[in-house]
Amino acid sequence: MSIAETESPQNPLAPGAGSEESLTAGPPADEAGAVLTVDLAAVEANWRALSRRAMPSECAAVIKADAYGCGIEPVATHLAKSGCKTFFVADLAEAKRARMAAPEAAVYVLNGLLPGTAAAFADLRARPVIGSMVELAEWDAFCTANTWHGGAALHVDTGMNRLGISANDAAALAPRIRAKNHGITLLMSHLACSQMPEHPLNASQINLFREVRILYRGIPSSLANSSGVFLGNAAYCDMVRPGVALYGVNPTPGRSNPMRAAIELQARIVQVRTVTKGETVGYDAAWTAKHATKLAVVAAGYADGYPRAASASDAAPGSEAIVAGKRCPLAGRVSMDLIAIDITALPDASARRGDVATLIGDEITVDDLAKAAGTIGYEVLTGLGRRYHRIYRG
Repeated sequence: MSIAETESPQNPLAPGAGSEESLTAGPPADEAGAVLTVDLAAVEANWRALSRRAMPSECAAVIKADAYGCGIEPVATHLAKSGCKTFFVADLAEAKRARMAAPEAAVYVLNGLLPGTAAAFADLRARPVIGSMVELAEWDAFCTANTWHGGAALHVDTGMNRLGISANDAAALAPRIRAKNHGITLLMSHLACSQMPEHPLNASQINLFREVRILYRGIPSSLANSSGVFLGNAAYCDMVRPGVALYGVNPTPGRSNPMRAAIELQARIVQVRTVTKGETVGYDAAWTAKHATKLAVVAAGYADGYPRAASASDAAPGSEAIVAGKRCPLAGRVSMDLIAIDITALPDASARRGDVATLIGDEITVDDLAKAAGTIGYEVLTGLGRRYHRIYRG
């Protein structure tokens, strides 16, 4: 199987850059070591499935960290056309990209208001997620001085102990909603343990947030993230805001994944070689051939976001790849730009220079790779590199 020979336009979303079925970005396919395919139809299907589950609550979309490595512009553009009206990003730089992709959507910035940035929020029509009394004072001062009524979210800390004002401060601020231009367009909090449904902190946070919501009656509220959508009605409030589940990572660990896979990563084989029994492969000589071994070396590595912790050694098997339709184990350390794969079990000539190995896709999910690396799907997705030729389908 060969990598598609698709040229990469300078702006993949510009008119004429590609059809609705396939857009491209990054270096041309014949110059790239690997191809990342993002299935926008799957992202949309996941968003719609989560929307149906949380009805009648609004379903927003979290597109921070470059839409979890999948690309803010294509993801936001597609979801906005599909009916998504609210997006969450991490910072102002991401808000600028989201605003270009979704001109009419509400864009909330989760990291809040950095000093001196209020005017930039107004210019973008972006809404800060206010997480401290200091931020609120600065935002109120700007809004008053400039008669700005663009709105902001108020983040209440219910147990994460990261960002957000205390429940007591939220109670003290509640009378402000009686003012005509109070400026609070969303009341929100964040679940710390939603991926563990039986954890007692879930019920504690849901109950505390319910008490705060009563004080802010009439203000839309949001609590549930991806896994929170599966905690039931008590977590839904007026808006759910899934992130990683949109991109195919399992929001219900330990159970079957209800989401569709949204990405495929294939790397080009740059060399096929044989090592004899007893020879070592890769850095630190950590993997030793137990017999004459045939290797396929592919052009991807930890510089591309493939986790080094997924390496194979004599002590641990590491991850796998799919070559010529068969699962094959890695051999040796994942290096910066290269990965060696043990293809001894394949028939002769079934894998050649220029063919590809599937690193994520087919039977190998993002969660599978994360497990092999001792990490989580979030980290795998957000680490996806910029050297890939990218294909956006759907």
